[in-house]
Amino acid sequence: MQSQSGASSSVGERARRRVMRRLIPFLFLLYTVAFLDRVNVGYAALEMAQDLGFSAAVYGFGAGIFFLGYFLLEIPGTLLVETWSARGWIARIMVTWGLLAMLMGFIHTEGQFYWVRFLLGAAEAGFFPGIIVYMRHWFLYEDRAKSMALFMAAIPLVNVLGAPVSGLLLGVHWLGLEGWRWLFILEGVPAIVLGVVTIFYLTDRPHQAKWLPAEERQWLIAQLEQERQHLGGIHSRDIWKALRHREVLVAALAYFFVVTGNYGLNFWLPTFIKKLSGLPNLSVTLLVALPYAVALLVMLAVGWSSDRTRERRWHTVGSMALASLGLLLSALAEDQLGLSLAMFCVAAAGLSAYLPCFWSLTTNFLTGPAAAAAIGLINSVGNLGGFAGPYAVGYVTTATGSSYGGVLYLSGSVLVAICLVLTLRHTRPQPGTPGGEHG
Repeated sequence: MQSQSGASSSVGERARRRVMRRLIPFLFLLYTVAFLDRVNVGYAALEMAQDLGFSAAVYGFGAGIFFLGYFLLEIPGTLLVETWSARGWIARIMVTWGLLAMLMGFIHTEGQFYWVRFLLGAAEAGFFPGIIVYMRHWFLYEDRAKSMALFMAAIPLVNVLGAPVSGLLLGVHWLGLEGWRWLFILEGVPAIVLGVVTIFYLTDRPHQAKWLPAEERQWLIAQLEQERQHLGGIHSRDIWKALRHREVLVAALAYFFVVTGNYGLNFWLPTFIKKLSGLPNLSVTLLVALPYAVALLVMLAVGWSSDRTRERRWHTVGSMALASLGLLLSALAEDQLGLSLAMFCVAAAGLSAYLPCFWSLTTNFLTGPAAAAAIGLINSVGNLGGFAGPYAVGYVTTATGSSYGGVLYLSGSVLVAICLVLTLRHTRPQPGTPGGEHG
């Protein structure tokens, strides 16, 4: 019996490592490109807003309207990943958003800015929650926070590497076009290329994976099925029931408030640093990279800790508390560049580190088509915060001439998210679940 158990454990370890090596680097690359095309408007704003005569309110509205388009198609897109083909839908998303991202380089008016950003959001709808659903097809509970942390590390890494690249592109003037236009054009191309590659590289389900040896494939299929059978909470095919479930609605509201803080900081941080320092654009983007370098390390550490301890709730809440405190103290630092930058590091760390734990926490009670719909709802409602945060900061800045009140709003918003996460009741598998959560 011990030899059989040892053999099964050996097969399982090989399967888990092989899946991790095969999928995570590619999914990470896809999300890196996705997030760059979503937030590069923050770097472009250093030149674009002045060139086109956009006020802070216009820029904040245009940056945030992306998420209104995103909201409309999120649930249908996520369901297609679950019921049709993950690789087919993800490939379609990437090619479409790549083309629209490039189109941003040719806008001239407020209306064009609003429409292209709205359509870009609609084109990307379903990508992030679709990947979350896709990862549930491949990764066991015990690996989920770690794998999500590695995937979501694209968020801070985009700002670490994308910031100086964007700063360099702002300085070019090829073919008579401003640098911010080239930023959009050149950063949209990789999405189109990777969209084509996705069709040939990704595999929808484990039973289709010819790159997995037969015994490893069968072990993974069996373990995932066993996990689904033991999982408590929502496992019905009744999508409408899932969308009305208390825990899904609370998670969606919590995600809305924390994403408000997240994108409020992400879209406005280059502008904040520019106003505080008065430095050239390239120097500003290098400074912006620092908080996200810290965030990358903290996110990976928190994801590893969450899987090691099999605890989700307090890792989520602790990270959010760090974010709220960092935002509050950055507002109180006022015009002190060094102190403000340090507090932005704290805020960025918290706003990245909560992500893998939050999604592991909120997907423990979801399976099947109901899971896809509920994940889509959480992400779509949550990402409306991506509209609220940038717009609120822009509105307050225009009205008062200071970003102080807007940053305080972001801090308070994250605090509300903490309170909501603490009210989640069903946050772990029932006893007997493989890899069930402790605490």
